[in-house]
Amino acid sequence: MLTHPTSERLTALGLAGMARALDEQRRAGPTYEALGFEERLGLLVDREAAERDTKRLTARLKFAALRQTASVEDLDLRTPRGLDRAVMAHLIDGGWTLRHENLLITGQTGLGKSWIACALGHKACRDGRSVVYHRVPRLFEALALARGDGRHARMLKAIAKLDVLILDDWGLAILAPSERRDLLEILEDRHGRGSTIVTSQLPVEHWHEAIGDPTLADAILDRLVHNAHRLQLSGESMRRKVTKPLDLGHQA
Repeated sequence: MLTHPTSERLTALGLAGMARALDEQRRAGPTYEALGFEERLGLLVDREAAERDTKRLTARLKFAALRQTASVEDLDLRTPRGLDRAVMAHLIDGGWTLRHENLLITGQTGLGKSWIACALGHKACRDGRSVVYHRVPRLFEALALARGDGRHARMLKAIAKLDVLILDDWGLAILAPSERRDLLEILEDRHGRGSTIVTSQLPVEHWHEAIGDPTLADAILDRLVHNAHRLQLSGESMRRKVTKPLDLGHQA
């Protein structure tokens, strides 16, 4: 079947979604013939808008580089680990990111801190927010390299512009002087302009010690903690698989 000239023109104009929808309407024949002109045009426009939304979401997710493929629809609220349904519904709603509030997720390893952070990051991408995921140790390594080749200021500027920044595995070691300064710069630039999600095995009350310098710790935590929501996870590791050994002595 030859391509219709109208479809070719729509494609040339960058309206590939409308072109595909028009071809589908043409092949469907009587299914669409009963519809009026504006109804059929509306279906074409809806298709174009949907395909563009999908492309933008795909680009945002690729840019976010989330560590885990997670979505809020798959969130496990049955396993006991301190998750409150009302609190999670509030976080999933996403209004806190519009208010540039932060989120601190703490608890022992294996409780799903990173998964929850990535699920909320995925939801923020779906809501049209710019998101980027970083493991804190690797972020500091990247900033150190950027300082050496002249990209440091540009990298900090890019981080400052994000709607949602995910800092995973915070507090694994006491910060070096350059890391403290970088963290303060990041949080100062983002304060009141973007939301930051932090995950840590370390309870918030010990973060001051993990920063290492009392003066910088006060400045960093003032910008991070005072407007933050908190999820304190507890319970047994979700990675632990409890399997009962096969009792051969009781087999028939």
